[in-house]
Amino acid sequence: MAGRYGNDNFNRFLLLVSLILMILSLFSRRNIFYTLALAALVYCYFRMFSRNTYKRYAENEKYLELKNRFLGVFHRERDHASQLKNYRFFKCPNCRQKVRVPRGKGKIKIHCPKCHTDFIKKS
Repeated sequence: MAGRYGNDNFNRFLLLVSLILMILSLFSRRNIFYTLALAALVYCYFRMFSRNTYKRYAENEKYLELKNRFLGVFHRERDHASQLKNYRFFKCPNCRQKVRVPRGKGKIKIHCPKCHTDFIKKS
């Protein structure tokens, strides 16, 4: 494997997809799933044994970017839900920026960090 690219996150994803497609082809009796599974497997091995490491690295970076963009929505929602116990979230009436303030402080004056508008809310 000297001089070859090897395995990365995108290859693991391709292997998982090919496994799922193989299992689907067993239950569906359609050749399209089997053909797609073989194509994914062949591409995975092509990437693994490739000597063009720069292009394989760029493909992996593109995959990771798309994966993080997709999963980022779920991570933001999870983080927001975990903070609801200790914080309240308000939107600025002027620019709609989300502002986080601690709970249980009574009526407070909130200063928007984006547009510098002040508004009063009960925390």
